Amino acid sequence: MRGERLPLGFVFRSRAKEEKAPGADKATVTDSKQSRDPQAPKGRPTPKRSQAQSQRRSVANTPVTRKEAAKRQRDERRAQLERQRQALAGGDERYLPARDKGPVRKFARDFIDSRFNVAEFFLPMAVVILVLSMIQVASLQSIALLLWLVVIVLIVLDSIVTGFRLKKRLAERFPDQNRRGAVAYALMRSLQMRRLRLPKPLVKRGERP
Repeated sequence: MRGERLPLGFVFRSRAKEEKAPGADKATVTDSKQSRDPQAPKGRPTPKRSQAQSQRRSVANTPVTRKEAAKRQRDERRAQLERQRQALAGGDERYLPARDKGPVRKFARDFIDSRFNVAEFFLPMAVVILVLSMIQVASLQSIALLLWLVVIVLIVLDSIVTGFRLKKRLAERFPDQNRRGAVAYALMRSLQMRRLRLPKPLVKRGERP
């Protein structure tokens, strides 16, 4: 009926529901907006901060042009060469060139560095012989020629003995490892003066490797 009054409880309960519903919807929308990262794809969980930072760094470090990629390769090559140079001076096995790496090559170097080799004095003796041969005196030129023969014979004999001893020591020390080329590697090192050898000698003369 038109004149019939509605209960007060019914009126207040209806208004409370109507006022509460929009607020709940807004809270739900706000929570959903705050829970998803703007950069995250729709329908996927928000990435962690550490993952997002690593992704941004990888994107930033990716070369954009061919010029930048070539520059990065040159920088990496330069850094690698610098590490090898320091390793050759200090003997760090991690950054040595491939021909110098490994316990077999290290033992071969130490074996040569621990003894006197006739071949390492070849350059000084060659200078002396060259000076003698340039003097226009027949006797001195004959002496120079004889010295050439003596030096060559001594180097050959010393290299044969050194190679034989080193090969035997390598077979005893490294029976199960690849020793190919180690003797030739050591003999080539013996041709260099001690102070000019790379990697730098790590043992003293007379010290047993």
